[in-house]
Amino acid sequence: MNFLHSWDVDFREAIRIQGMLRHLVFCDEDLCPEKLEMVAGSDISYAMKSDLLYAVICVFTYPRLELVEVSSAAGVVSFPYVPGLLSFREGPILLKAFEKLKSRPGLVIFDGHGIAHPRGLGLASHMGILLDLPTIGCAKKALVGSWEEPPAHAGAFSPLVHEGQAVGDVLRTKEKVRPVFVSPGHKLGRRAAREIVLSCCRGYRLPEPTRLAHLEVNKLRRKVER
Repeated sequence: MNFLHSWDVDFREAIRIQGMLRHLVFCDEDLCPEKLEMVAGSDISYAMKSDLLYAVICVFTYPRLELVEVSSAAGVVSFPYVPGLLSFREGPILLKAFEKLKSRPGLVIFDGHGIAHPRGLGLASHMGILLDLPTIGCAKKALVGSWEEPPAHAGAFSPLVHEGQAVGDVLRTKEKVRPVFVSPGHKLGRRAAREIVLSCCRGYRLPEPTRLAHLEVNKLRRKVER
């Protein structure tokens, strides 16, 4: 794990850090992870009546998607909500959950964005650099860019374009269900990001790694808050 900066920063310093780290992102179009045997998904849940947040990482075999390990962590929110700076709010607690893992996944899917970000460094890209792992952003809503609605069948996609560049894809993971916004985070390209997310879907809108992480982190939050 790479420790490249402090988390104790204000929003101006956070933006400066993003500008520095964006040059470390490697998302060559033809890049695809080799011998991918395990994938992970992550998600965050915020406490209802306090400043706590919870993180869960679920690790699966790939491509069979058998659950290998679940890791979790909890902590206090230390950074305000600022659009485009989500990694400074959620990154520290996610890293705590990753530190507890006994296995090392070959790739991580995040509920957030990769390079489809105003400064090219969404949550997936930021975490990919710090974890030194291939990462994918798979978000429910777009943060930047324009696109055309993809056809209604599962597997259909259209490019997500920002400032004249394709920074991801609008991917239909289930027939006649709203698409997700997939962008490479680090150490892979658009095509690999799209194909891996699709291969991780099991009849739901979200890929199984982030879908299960979402269920587990909310279960953890409810358990603690009871």
